Amino acid sequence: MDTDFDETYVLLLLADSNLPTGSFVASSGFESYGTHGFLSLSSASSAGKGLGRAATAGTVAFIQDSLHTYARSALPFVSDAHRAVDAFKAKPKIDYDATIKKLLELDELYETMTLNHVAKRASKAQGVALLTLYTKGFACPPGFSDENHLSKSLTVLIDRLKLMVRGEETHGHLPVCWGVLTGALGISLLRAQHLFLFLHARSLLSSAVRLNTIGPYSSQQLLLHSVRPLVEAEVSQNKDMRTGIFVDMHHNDADNRPATTWPLGEILAVRHDLQHSRIFNS
Repeated sequence: MDTDFDETYVLLLLADSNLPTGSFVASSGFESYGTHGFLSLSSASSAGKGLGRAATAGTVAFIQDSLHTYARSALPFVSDAHRAVDAFKAKPKIDYDATIKKLLELDELYETMTLNHVAKRASKAQGVALLTLYTKGFACPPGFSDENHLSKSLTVLIDRLKLMVRGEETHGHLPVCWGVLTGALGISLLRAQHLFLFLHARSLLSSAVRLNTIGPYSSQQLLLHSVRPLVEAEVSQNKDMRTGIFVDMHHNDADNRPATTWPLGEILAVRHDLQHSRIFNS
């Protein structure tokens, strides 16, 4: 079987908006952003172009800032988790404990660096959903002709991680679990990074449609023309960034480590639960 076709097929599966990952109930701060009036402030420069265009401009401004901070803060964890699973697959002798230890270290660091409880809540819910998706939806069923030793080992690894999340021994944050999932499915690191940010942007546009900020046709138009260069730019800028846990990094390499770049977004996200009415969990 053509490996490029295999990877493309799995990418199509992961891009399905019907996957039970919990992203449908998360707006990543967009709902709070609009409630606090920043959507109209962001679109002030487009005020003379009509309400529709002003709302569209405000939505794109939010996506740009959100993508920038999310790529810088989360993508290194995706990358290192993906590398940990790749290393697990490459070893002739299966070592569950060493790989689990690496993933727990990444998970704990992401928990420490995530600044507000709302983002933590959404990240944990979506993360464990990805692990469940693999064990229940993507792992080879028992007795299936394509099942092999490596496939069984990956299922055991992810099932152990999922049980640790369920038992509150670790947090199960989304970026770490996404790296684990895509690594186990054989998606290349660059494709995993690209799809991770694409799905984040698409989720924001989906939230905007349900909040009646933009329409469904406008959402698709923005995803193709306005959001695409934003995603590509962030992947290009952050694809080689590391968390610093598994490699020796000089203290002057702070620019190559994860960081939050949008304090306003953090403040608005943490105020999500203070809204009088809301339709999203974050």
